[in-house]
Amino acid sequence: MRHLKYGRKLGRDTDHRKALYRNLVTSLFEHGQIITTDAKAKAIRPIAERLITLAKRGDLHARRHALGFVRKKTVAHKLFEEIVKEYKERPGGYLRIIKKGFRKGDAAPISVVQLVGREKK
Repeated sequence: MRHLKYGRKLGRDTDHRKALYRNLVTSLFEHGQIITTDAKAKAIRPIAERLITLAKRGDLHARRHALGFVRKKTVAHKLFEEIVKEYKERPGGYLRIIKKGFRKGDAAPISVVQLVGREKK
């Protein structure tokens, strides 16, 4: 039984899953939105929101922590300088997940993950 188990494995081992999360979150901050499966979208939402909340602190320790997770320095800089300014007054809920349909090859449910307020950019 799966009672009291938490987290998503996504059919990968631990290192592969962590690398996947890092790549997805980096792409999300770099482009403002990504298209991925529902399960991956739901898995990265708390990670990305936690990083934005961390960036709102803006101190050196927060910046180093974010640089340890985000793959590119330019994306980390964008997170701290541009993205955070838009969410200064917002207490949470920085991401939006929109159901898009099903993938053609394997009929996997697909979603669009967007930063709220950055859809048009």
